[in-house]
Amino acid sequence: MTGDPFVVHRSLLFTVAYEMLGSAADAEDVLQETWLRWADVDHAQVRDPRAYLVRAVTRQALNRLRTLARSREDYVGEWLPEPLLTSPDVAEDVELAESVSIAMLTVLETLGPVERAVFVLREVFDLPYGEIAEATGKSAATVRQIARRAREHVAARRPRVPVSRSEQRAVVERFLAALRTGQLQELLDVMAPDVVLIADGGGVVAAALAPIHGAEVVAPFLARANRVVAAFSTTAVWLNGAPAGRIEIDGEPSAVSLVVENGRVTRIYVVRNPRKLTRLDAPAELAR
Repeated sequence: MTGDPFVVHRSLLFTVAYEMLGSAADAEDVLQETWLRWADVDHAQVRDPRAYLVRAVTRQALNRLRTLARSREDYVGEWLPEPLLTSPDVAEDVELAESVSIAMLTVLETLGPVERAVFVLREVFDLPYGEIAEATGKSAATVRQIARRAREHVAARRPRVPVSRSEQRAVVERFLAALRTGQLQELLDVMAPDVVLIADGGGVVAAALAPIHGAEVVAPFLARANRVVAAFSTTAVWLNGAPAGRIEIDGEPSAVSLVVENGRVTRIYVVRNPRKLTRLDAPAELAR
């Protein structure tokens, strides 16, 4: 590859920052800070620019993550990651697609900042423990222990049944069709009995402030939401490497991401906060 290493690796650096932060806006801020630091470095003295830049982004993202942890404690209602429009190509890298899924990013929110950094760098980007140690300021032995704990933590919380993209797409389309018509039975048929709906309005727009549990509650809630607005439309899109939905409610967009297990929807993530819906028009460039 030729050209400035920062430009060459920008998609990778953005992906690292986004997976650590769950926010495209914050990831872009981290990249800006990293770029300013990179501009002051004697590039001739950098033996491995890619590794150097990943370490720099990780440190900046860790700083940002510690700051965000405090502000997210004061967030109104449930906090969900910022959804990204992605091209279908992202889904071809199964590990990348899973790592940037809304479901996975939500699980990563339950890790501490260093645990999250170690998990992302090791499990997603396969960095050596020594490099992760440099990036996080921990010893390699400590990083190995953190990686094991984080792996077990994530494994206990991630969806257990892998689903093909074709099955995901089929169930998403069934769900969106049921949502569009507002037919209660169609919604019940496509959802698992123990489905959970989590919505993020950020206190800016109307959204459920706590998770809603069970198809017998979620289905009427969604059917009612359809009926009380003047204009309601759904479109199938690719978000965060998976088939998902974009909903227009009286002209305002929302993003819907689903977890599918055994042919039925088990989790519904609805992002309504307009500050998190600025990346739905142009596909994000993601890379490992």
